[in-house]
Amino acid sequence: MPTSLVTGGAGFLGSHLCDRLLAEGHRIICVDNLITGNRRNIEHHAEDPAFRFIHHDVSRPLRIDEAIDNVLHFASPASPIDYLELPIQTLKVGSLGTHNTLGLAKAKSAHYLLASTSEVYGDPLVHPQPESYWGNVNPVGPRGVYDEAKRFAEALVMAYHRVHGLDTRIVRIFNTYGPRMRPRDGRVVPAFIQQALTGAPLTVFGDGSQTRSFCYVDDLIEGIWRLINSDLNEPCNIGNPDEMTILEFAQSIIEQTGSDSEIAFEPLPEDDPKVRQPDISLARERLGWEPAIGLHEGLTATIDYFRSSLAESA
Repeated sequence: MPTSLVTGGAGFLGSHLCDRLLAEGHRIICVDNLITGNRRNIEHHAEDPAFRFIHHDVSRPLRIDEAIDNVLHFASPASPIDYLELPIQTLKVGSLGTHNTLGLAKAKSAHYLLASTSEVYGDPLVHPQPESYWGNVNPVGPRGVYDEAKRFAEALVMAYHRVHGLDTRIVRIFNTYGPRMRPRDGRVVPAFIQQALTGAPLTVFGDGSQTRSFCYVDDLIEGIWRLINSDLNEPCNIGNPDEMTILEFAQSIIEQTGSDSEIAFEPLPEDDPKVRQPDISLARERLGWEPAIGLHEGLTATIDYFRSSLAESA
């Protein structure tokens, strides 16, 4: 039974990764400081002897007195509302947190995977974005705390790979959605669904012509699982290449929820990317991966989750 340590394991993506690893026969050490994570995401594993939770901020050194086979670093605020409210914590978990978890992996001779992001491409001038593109990032803008934290983390991971021979992976995650997203985390999917289900206007920034590509969480986790089990050390995009405008996406949410909500336009935030679409040629070639779950199917499961959450709150 391999032992995998997952930082940010009580978060949206981290908790789904814990589910998959447990299903694959791994023993899990889940580490989270619960700033943006939630114990509810992992409470179904509370009685599982193969699951252990540690309440800890990985920006501080972490000592584990047992063998570890894999370190998967998913800890970080990951939505604009979070990293704009927590800029220093975001920079610290991307720098100190990455350094601490790399040191742990080195000490344990473990494999290492960094959860990076499409935000390393910034407001891209190349479209779609391949892994070879270096990005167009404003390092001193308000979003720079997240973008540059992840860019530094990638550089540190590759340095450990080259200098110490650490077996590393880097996944660049594009817009992902699904159950366990926080209703008010500021990202477009939960924002639109929450607004549509409550009859509030859907807030579209700018004129809505900016594009995104939405990947359902199960597809993402499948891609990460294949990446873990590959020999691919350089960064790899995992996302859905089906691109649509934010306005089109808002209209699809209204239609699928049966909502009477209107659309309200607000000024575009600073450095908000105009386009975002992954080039997944590398994932197709080296991992044999591409998304399998369509937007309608994925949104159905996500909308049902938010409906249940709203009912519980009521």
